[in-house]
Amino acid sequence: MNTQISRVALAALGLLVALILATTYWQTWAVAGLEDRQDNAIQRVAEFTIKRGLIYASDRRTALAANERRRVKGKTFYFRRYPQGGLAAHTVGYSTQVRSRAGLERSLNDYLTGANENLSTVLRTTFEELRGVTVTGNNVVLTLNARGQRAAMRALGGRCGSVAVLEPRTGKVLVSASSPTYDPNLVERDYAAINRIRGACPTAAPLLNRTANGRFVPGSTFKVLTAAAALDSGRYSLYQTFNDPGFCIEYGRPVNNYDTSRPFGTVTFLQAMQYSINSVFCNIGKELGPLKVIEYARRFGFYSRPPLETPPEERAASGLSRRGELFLPKTPFEVDPGRLAFGQERLQVTPMQMAMVVAAVANRGVLMRPYVVDRVLTPSGSRIARTKPDALSTAVKPRTAAALATMMEAVVSSGTGTAAQIPGVRVAGKTGTAETGVGGRNMTSFIAFAPVDDPRLAIAVMLENQSGTGGTTAAPIAKSVMEALLGARSNQ
Repeated sequence: MNTQISRVALAALGLLVALILATTYWQTWAVAGLEDRQDNAIQRVAEFTIKRGLIYASDRRTALAANERRRVKGKTFYFRRYPQGGLAAHTVGYSTQVRSRAGLERSLNDYLTGANENLSTVLRTTFEELRGVTVTGNNVVLTLNARGQRAAMRALGGRCGSVAVLEPRTGKVLVSASSPTYDPNLVERDYAAINRIRGACPTAAPLLNRTANGRFVPGSTFKVLTAAAALDSGRYSLYQTFNDPGFCIEYGRPVNNYDTSRPFGTVTFLQAMQYSINSVFCNIGKELGPLKVIEYARRFGFYSRPPLETPPEERAASGLSRRGELFLPKTPFEVDPGRLAFGQERLQVTPMQMAMVVAAVANRGVLMRPYVVDRVLTPSGSRIARTKPDALSTAVKPRTAAALATMMEAVVSSGTGTAAQIPGVRVAGKTGTAETGVGGRNMTSFIAFAPVDDPRLAIAVMLENQSGTGGTTAAPIAKSVMEALLGARSNQ
């Protein structure tokens, strides 16, 4: 009798182990392959029986993605809702029945559904299934600062463009604002309403994440990179003098400064940055050669997708473009060195990339890997994963970064970027204005970091379809966002 009971007990134990192993397999190692099939309707419906993990801003109070519980034909489903609407829609993305997923909702789907391979998650979700209770996913806390994000969207005010803010020492993404935005709650409910969104530019493209996937001409903000190459090479110094006749000669033809009203005459390298003198940078570009400038651009992250946690297809690499494709020249004869040096030629950049550039300058030349996911937590609040700061490269020497900071502080204190001044805060920045040749409209930009003596943020603002300059359109936006993040108050 005891022998028979033992055999039954062993058989039952074996079945239980097999059930646990099978459940574990289908929930972890096999699930990724199933989820990659966008036509797997059964899998998609099954996932809505899971109480998806929440997504929070950095304060852990501002919910960016939550759930709505519904009973359908006796079964309980959990559908996504987005309490903040379009505040961080391009980063968070959406999870829907009909249109699948985008943003972090897609790239972090395993964590959010409890299908990740972390042992504690596997055990918890397996026993939740065995007990017949609702499987609950893991929560995600982002690096996004809700106050800064709101300030950025408010300052953009419907203009087509983006604001990206990084913490220089760590690479944390504090702000990732893209305008026009969209309400992810409408993706499932009223997708046509998203298609009707218009912006202050010819193509509104509200679903486009302009911060990481938009392409802008950097204009004179690229002069920071040219100056980095010039100073770091040891061939130029901060107070070296140049003569500005108001233009430089390229291929036998004059290329004028943006402001053609007067030449500056004899100026230092610092003053050339302060007043954004094209002719000086044009000649430096010709002397350095385009391949040297591009070498330094690559040190700052150009020609690689910004390594964020969002899906790869939602991030674009910056660099020279030819026939719509990224173009890395092999000989100097393939590039106009003068126009490259002051940020025109065929350059296309993302705001995130330009934020990485200025963050590296602020961080004494060290470029940190940008990241937007701070940590992943169990439903009870225990930590599963946390992102650690990681250096991508040393872009320039510390003394070069210090010299660039001096030049950029002069831009804000008494140059083309005075609109970014914050009382009591030392700000270093650079303006950019790229003429499109269409109806007198420009792409305008401003990059900056602050405070200069203890950098806490690095910002890039890039705008489309503007009639003014970077100093008049983008710099005031940067000021508003910096004030919100630094807790500063302007007297103006």
